[in-house]
Amino acid sequence: MSNQLPVINLMGPTASGKTALACQLYEQGNFELISVDSALVFKDMDIGTAKPTQEEQARYPHHLIDLISPLEVYSASQFVDDASALIEDMHSRGKTPILVGGTMLYFKALLEGLSSNLPGTDYAVRAEIEEKAAREGWEAVYAELCQVDPLAGQRFKMSDKQRITRALEVFKLTGEPITKLQAEQPKNLPYKYNFHNYALMPDRLELHKRIEKRLEIMWEIGFLNEVKGLMKKYDLDENLPSMRSVGYRQALDFLKKSDQTGEKQREMEDRALFATRQLAKRQYTWLRSLQEKHKFTTYFTIEQAQEDLRNCHG
Repeated sequence: MSNQLPVINLMGPTASGKTALACQLYEQGNFELISVDSALVFKDMDIGTAKPTQEEQARYPHHLIDLISPLEVYSASQFVDDASALIEDMHSRGKTPILVGGTMLYFKALLEGLSSNLPGTDYAVRAEIEEKAAREGWEAVYAELCQVDPLAGQRFKMSDKQRITRALEVFKLTGEPITKLQAEQPKNLPYKYNFHNYALMPDRLELHKRIEKRLEIMWEIGFLNEVKGLMKKYDLDENLPSMRSVGYRQALDFLKKSDQTGEKQREMEDRALFATRQLAKRQYTWLRSLQEKHKFTTYFTIEQAQEDLRNCHG
């Protein structure tokens, strides 16, 4: 449709090279960049999130970076509101937005719309659920979920603590199963945006090498010192959304313990590497799920993507 606004979505797992690709595109055309990354919204979290440096941001300005402190919460709903306003503004100035990142939940929310009938987070209810878990174990919490929302019980594993908590929270606030409310979710269609979806999905072995290299550099340039600085500046705990980011959770746990030998540090670094690989695995799964519903162009190498996107949008 001629009145639809073009939006380029550039998705990929961590360390796939998508940010570098977006910056190259930025140089070639009339584009602006919007970050789609739930970790980059946090101020003072730079090294562990692979945030573009101040010099890089000056050359390639990214929107939706450094929005809130590590103590605050940023939701998919807020992302959709912020990104939509930016997209409108960019088009009013004759620019084409490139949305780049690896937080697939945000892309999904933008592509498919959000359920307007789901309540926001209620920390008192969450605390009640977590207290029950501490008192009776997650088995009891999971059993309660299976009783009030059997479909969610089938979908979630007992290890999916965040999803179980959210599902029970929604039931306690609304009296309705989250699966029922999600099934009634309105779609933002017909959509006023014309999405051009691109996925950068390198070979797993190649990606694992890049992840390992990225983490090596991260430790070398002072990631542990960054987390120490965060601990001095903020009252951090491992349940904050910011501290659920891979690397930060492992470093925070390590720094809070008295045993900080070289051996324990290497174990912590190994756990961070494993968690980052697991994140990439989840991102691949999310991408495949999105590709089942939406039109995508997939690239397995950065070079392939550079050539094609230069021709498409140059």
